[in-house]
Amino acid sequence: MERTLVLCKPDAVQRGLVGSILNRFEQKGLKLVGLKMRKFPDEVIQQHYSVHADKPFYSALVGFMTSGPVVAIALEGKDAINCVRGLMGKTNSAEAAPGTIRGDFGLSFSNNLVHGSDGPESSATELALFFSEEGDLIDWTPDVTAWVYSEEELS
Repeated sequence: MERTLVLCKPDAVQRGLVGSILNRFEQKGLKLVGLKMRKFPDEVIQQHYSVHADKPFYSALVGFMTSGPVVAIALEGKDAINCVRGLMGKTNSAEAAPGTIRGDFGLSFSNNLVHGSDGPESSATELALFFSEEGDLIDWTPDVTAWVYSEEELS
């Protein structure tokens, strides 16, 4: 099983979409293993987006992400990273397919509601950044697991 990070950005929080977004992931069968709502410090957001530090939009991005609360979500499932990215849709919400989070709820490139890890390495780094304390991530087995995956997929 794979774990990944999703951030509901300040626009998703302000628009009251966190429940609807989380619901999409849970309905798909992904397991919630961590959830945290905070106004994260500048340093955390700067570190998270450090790959963009030399780009012209970096300051605006950090300003946007620190403008209000963010909901950090840790999800687990088979191929969770690709699954989450598919559910989110294209980065530019105006181009995202209907049925995706951005396609159904967004119109903007910059205010695109959610962030999701783009690979196993970034997922591990991002989860450690946003869920750094003991007990932030929970190992558990939902009773419905056998109804989400076949026995062969779990071995």
